[in-house]
Amino acid sequence: MVSFDELNEQNHKISELTQVIMYLIKDRSICDSEVTCALFFDLTDKIKDQLDMEERELYKDLLTHKDQELNVLANEYLSSSVEFKRKLKSYIKYWCHNKSLRIKNHDDFLNKTDELFSIMQERIVNVTENLYPLVKKINSEKVAA
Repeated sequence: MVSFDELNEQNHKISELTQVIMYLIKDRSICDSEVTCALFFDLTDKIKDQLDMEERELYKDLLTHKDQELNVLANEYLSSSVEFKRKLKSYIKYWCHNKSLRIKNHDDFLNKTDELFSIMQERIVNVTENLYPLVKKINSEKVAA
């Protein structure tokens, strides 16, 4: 099982990269530069890895728990993860090509990126404050039993 320290560290890196990228893309002259693109795709890879890791490591115990409320909660988190992945994939399909950014309308790009990153940041706060403690509690109950 992955450690919560590792999950939190990865979330911290995602949040940090998000802030750096949002700062960089505001300047149209460097928005789609090689350096910005490298950071951008590093971020999207980290996001995908984090979501995959959460799905693989965290939901199983909740989905199979005898408490139906926990099953429902796990399904909600899993659904939100799937939905965010769908949004990210759609965003990448629209704005990216061969690991580079294709920006036709800079203002639209800024708005869509801010929207996507805001959803991601809200999700990070939510899983950190609610999901991780719940899974920790269930894991400690299993060990105690």
